[in-house]
Amino acid sequence: MIQSLLEYFNPLDYKYLWLLITFSLAFIVSFSSFPAILRVAEAKHLMDEPDERSTHSSNVPTLGGIGIYMSMVVVITLIGALLDTKVLLLILGGMTFLFFLGLKDDLLILSPRKKFIGQLIVALLLIIFTDTRIVGLSGIFGVAIMPYWVSVIFTLFVYLVIINGYNLIDGVDGLAGTLGLFASACFAVIFMSLGDISIATLAVGLVGSLIPFLRLNFSKRRKLFMGDTGSMLVGFLIAFFVVRFIGQVQLLNVESFEAYAPVLALSIVFFPLLDTLRIFIVRAFIYKKSPFIADKNHLHHRFLQLGFSHGKTTLSIVAVNFAIVCMVILGKDLDIHSQLILLLVFGSLFYYAFFIYFWAKRFKYKTRRLRYRSKLIKRFS
Repeated sequence: MIQSLLEYFNPLDYKYLWLLITFSLAFIVSFSSFPAILRVAEAKHLMDEPDERSTHSSNVPTLGGIGIYMSMVVVITLIGALLDTKVLLLILGGMTFLFFLGLKDDLLILSPRKKFIGQLIVALLLIIFTDTRIVGLSGIFGVAIMPYWVSVIFTLFVYLVIINGYNLIDGVDGLAGTLGLFASACFAVIFMSLGDISIATLAVGLVGSLIPFLRLNFSKRRKLFMGDTGSMLVGFLIAFFVVRFIGQVQLLNVESFEAYAPVLALSIVFFPLLDTLRIFIVRAFIYKKSPFIADKNHLHHRFLQLGFSHGKTTLSIVAVNFAIVCMVILGKDLDIHSQLILLLVFGSLFYYAFFIYFWAKRFKYKTRRLRYRSKLIKRFS
């Protein structure tokens, strides 16, 4: 009887209830796993020790990625059993591979080269065995459909840039997690509108797993970092969402997204990509050093230097990224090249204008304080 019910069961008939169950399951697993992870990390002294780059002054556990991974495993194995199992199991395999790479890096340190090779292998296997790739660019630079191997190489590049983009921005409380939450929520809505319940389930599961983590990541007393384990998992899943979305729209000729799918996907992950490009240019061409050597030249470090707290920095960056996505949606009727220019120019200006405005405001405040002090000194001298 149960077998016959499962054969005729269609999650799309109960999609909101289905996604609510997915969210609840991911949330409960994530929420219940973090206290145990904190206890183990504290007992075994598995902490991130502050150095000259750190924005914290005390030791903090870096194993938050374990809870995120566990909740996604439960979602894929229990909820995913009634969905597209081939794709979900390959994603689970890729997540597991990256999980152990990240865990080793968090505990023992792993070279950037080995992490890069691991990411390359995972992305390549997923592309080949699921044929989930970016097949075209909706006419950007005249590219409609790319040859197979060009498509594979370009898709690999997208995976590597997004995974490492989320890894690089994980330097402020809540930033990588909140941007991951924002991107996952956006793609959950998109895949629901496309009728792709399998990937919508994955996106909602990621939302459910990140919320309990962010509660601890923002905490002052029982703080927890996601570490490379978490940032690579989040980056990997969001990279898959980007590739799947653009690829599906191209292959299925989805009218509602066909005219602007690549630009919309780019806008959702705009900040990690902008910061990655900026940091590469600054390190390689200005400071003449390897782009993989860590420093404090990220945009989020600039916000901290302006006097923003970690929470305000994260909120500001995510708010601007949200405004950029809204701008792209409002401009969807423009031709694809105008959309791209609008995104790249105004998207970048939004962040830099925001930064310059508060820098000028702080400079003005400091100038007023200096003038006031000088007046007091003259009056009482």
